[in-house]
Amino acid sequence: MMSAESKSMLKKSQIAFNRIIYPKVGIDEFFALTAELGLHKVELRNDLPGGEIIDGMSPVEIRELAGKHGIEILTINALQKFNLPGRRGAAVRELKSLIRLALSIGCPAVVLCPNNDRGDSRTGEQSLRDTVESLREFRPLFEDSGMLGYVEPLGFAESSLDSVFAAAGAIGEAGGECYRIVYDTFHHYLGPDDGAQLEQRFDVSLLGIVHASGVEEDLPRDAMRDEHRVLITGEDRMGTLRQIERLISMGYGGNVALEPFSGRVQELAKDDFSRAAARCIEMLTR
Repeated sequence: MMSAESKSMLKKSQIAFNRIIYPKVGIDEFFALTAELGLHKVELRNDLPGGEIIDGMSPVEIRELAGKHGIEILTINALQKFNLPGRRGAAVRELKSLIRLALSIGCPAVVLCPNNDRGDSRTGEQSLRDTVESLREFRPLFEDSGMLGYVEPLGFAESSLDSVFAAAGAIGEAGGECYRIVYDTFHHYLGPDDGAQLEQRFDVSLLGIVHASGVEEDLPRDAMRDEHRVLITGEDRMGTLRQIERLISMGYGGNVALEPFSGRVQELAKDDFSRAAARCIEMLTR
């Protein structure tokens, strides 16, 4: 495995900002801030305050803004609880809406997140069957539109899909070429997948994108939550750089989106945020 000290890990052109990184600014300022830091790729979200993915602007305005700042929109994140049977009808309707919006703004993919609820009483086997059934039902929507669905395992103990291996198996059963997997460094650290097994058995061509963040607090794994996710620094306890190195050594050459949820990042003053983000980008590209 290559070392971050001896060889560049990533090119800047591979690094993206997930909008959760700095949600307090409007989408125009978010695009501008991304470009000011030398990046040109972003992920949008549907779970920000107000629920607006494109801040009430028209798709034409968003395409113009993206062109102005040289921004490529990689995904809309996310269709939640996609593998919950009782919600499947609503999920299909929401997915249709997300696909229409994505197509109108030049975005090629929608992220699919599994049910993540301590009250979910399904067995792992049932959850996996439900995941396959949902992917089969969604498949025509993706194939007819030419869009991709990015399945994101969540490593929390209560997650109904916590493994990239399980995700790959479900995608294989559902069939089609429209699905990819999101590898999230935080959720990999929390979840059951072993790094050595990943190197031996996982096909990185299945990856659509990597989400990356760090955790600095000294916490047991089962206590780590989204609010602990910060930018990657030398104090990271999850081996995030090593995880990314491993994926690169396995042949991954795609995009890595920075996705910290912590208020420690989100509430920084703009100049402080820019400095912290620049340090993180330098670590990833050195």
